[in-house]
Amino acid sequence: MAMAWVWTGMVALSVAFGAVTGNLGALGGAAIEGARSAVELCISMAGVMCLWTGVMEVMNQSGLSALLAKMFRPLLRRLLPQTARDGDAIATIAANLSANMLGLGNAATPLGIRAARAMARGSGGVASDELCLLVVLNTASIQLLPTTVAGVRAALGCADPFDILPAVWLASAVAVIVGLAAAKLFARVWRG
Repeated sequence: MAMAWVWTGMVALSVAFGAVTGNLGALGGAAIEGARSAVELCISMAGVMCLWTGVMEVMNQSGLSALLAKMFRPLLRRLLPQTARDGDAIATIAANLSANMLGLGNAATPLGIRAARAMARGSGGVASDELCLLVVLNTASIQLLPTTVAGVRAALGCADPFDILPAVWLASAVAVIVGLAAAKLFARVWRG
């Protein structure tokens, strides 16, 4: 609801300033051009999303995503010891992290929601430290293949959409390390 007010305010301010400065025609032209560009981007992104969703499905059918999730389990058992007792929850978290690493945020979101629901059972509406840690891991996930960003870059005419890989790897690794450290620090401070 708050975002509706923000967007309404931005549009109203744009129209007001366009009227005051005598640029209503340019404002209308920019709005139409923006709408056209948004539709073009959505259509080109749909193809990219279909491609990577298909890749994820092939990985699921071949057992590769299960293997990747299995590789995460020892690390997750150390990070989330209480949740590790629930085999289904830890498997869902591992699958969620695997999808995030492959840049498939659309596939990872339902898995993350399912894992959060499993972790929140019996908590009385208060997020546990481990649930907060899951949110941090989900938000700052390491990206091996930033497929969505590469898809946007390709749709906008980039010659080499994956040339950002080293920067993405470094930035996402630093984000995860800082996020984990902050979550652990705040868990201790909050308890103390």
